[in-house]
Amino acid sequence: MPRKVTLPGSSDPLRAAEIAGRAPVETSPSRGTGRVRHEEKITVYVSRAELLRLEQARLSLRAEHGLAVDRGRIVREAVAAALDEFDAEGSDADLLRRLAES
Repeated sequence: MPRKVTLPGSSDPLRAAEIAGRAPVETSPSRGTGRVRHEEKITVYVSRAELLRLEQARLSLRAEHGLAVDRGRIVREAVAAALDEFDAEGSDADLLRRLAES
């Protein structure tokens, strides 16, 4: 008889981190994580135009502001900023408005 293994679901990430032997993740960082080793990964698909804008921003940050950052760092900062604003503004957040419009 096969044994059924129960794993924590995605609805309980703090419990999953505890079982995996990692500290629970802070739920509201005020900044992106910057240049550190990241243990978690997601895949995000973007349009050609979005990728071009992201690359242009990266080049502009380097050429005009002296910041040599990769696209992942820009995305992490943008995500942190959007989530911070959502936490602070709630139903008035730009993130909510943009998602509702799409």
